[in-house]
Amino acid sequence: MPGRTLPTLAQKNVESHNTSKSCYVTVGTQVYDITPFLEDHPGGGDLILEYGGKDVKDIMGNEISHSHSETAWEILEEHLIGFVATDAVMDTVTKSQRPDEIVPLPPSEEGVKELMANGVAAGVATTNVYATTGMSSADDLSKETDASSDYRTHKFLDLNRPLLMQVWNGGFSKDFYLEQVHRPRHYKGGDSAPLFGNFLEPLSKTPWWVVPTVWLPLVAYGTWLASQHLPLLQLIPYWILGHLPDNRVFITLHFLLHGIHHYLPMDRLRLVMPPALFVVLAAPFWKLAHTVFFYNCLPSYYRELKKYHLQHHFADYENGFGVTSRFWDRVFKTELPPPKVIKTA
Repeated sequence: MPGRTLPTLAQKNVESHNTSKSCYVTVGTQVYDITPFLEDHPGGGDLILEYGGKDVKDIMGNEISHSHSETAWEILEEHLIGFVATDAVMDTVTKSQRPDEIVPLPPSEEGVKELMANGVAAGVATTNVYATTGMSSADDLSKETDASSDYRTHKFLDLNRPLLMQVWNGGFSKDFYLEQVHRPRHYKGGDSAPLFGNFLEPLSKTPWWVVPTVWLPLVAYGTWLASQHLPLLQLIPYWILGHLPDNRVFITLHFLLHGIHHYLPMDRLRLVMPPALFVVLAAPFWKLAHTVFFYNCLPSYYRELKKYHLQHHFADYENGFGVTSRFWDRVFKTELPPPKVIKTA
């Protein structure tokens, strides 16, 4: 399913947003919700409210009044929420034989031609912007993010500070986290943003070729060993995808394992999981497995799993492969029956 693009708003709707609680401005047919910026505006929020619901292109470019810098225009772009179908655009729509080529905005190539024929194409946006990412094309992924402005606007992560503890201490809800982490940022020409901010930082960066270099020989050897005992069908990997729990432990873990790749997709040193990080994350699971096999202080369910796995060793090495669950043994018809009880005289 294609990503949802920004909506087209009626001009009357845009004009009604002219208060401190909700303030829209336009530049051509692009609509910006600058309500969060009112308090941060150097000239004060009241100055912006004078132009609430109106087009600000002329006043922002007026050198006599105050010519705005490139940074000011970039800040404005971060507040883009949609497009406005002006009266001139709607007049063209009502006369058109193919109104769907013009609205919703931005128009198609045919729609642009009709707008040009009516003399109203100037200022009409011609590029789709995806609502969930705020971007229109792959080129946008490489546009450097203004870290300070981004943090003021979205109240998520400050790219100038170590990211991991910001995620851990941020108190973000799952919905807010997922919304923000999937809005890509670009850090200082493609460099890696600080993740830990200490001696662990180098361990979080890995060229992509390190992973196949380290793991392919091990995977190949393990696959060869397994092929000596298992049917081919049982060598096919299966993954079960679950939902993300709404708490900071799983949100931070998601960010560490995958979210950071969506947040900074052009970071070439964080495309793959570093082997060192894998070892750190795998250690608790290794400890759990060690406990399952070598101790008897676990609940009865885990004790039964241990007995089941030992049965695989002592009774039938060609069946009963499950270690943490019997689920896949049931799927592949390799589940072991309970061991026979031999009565002694």
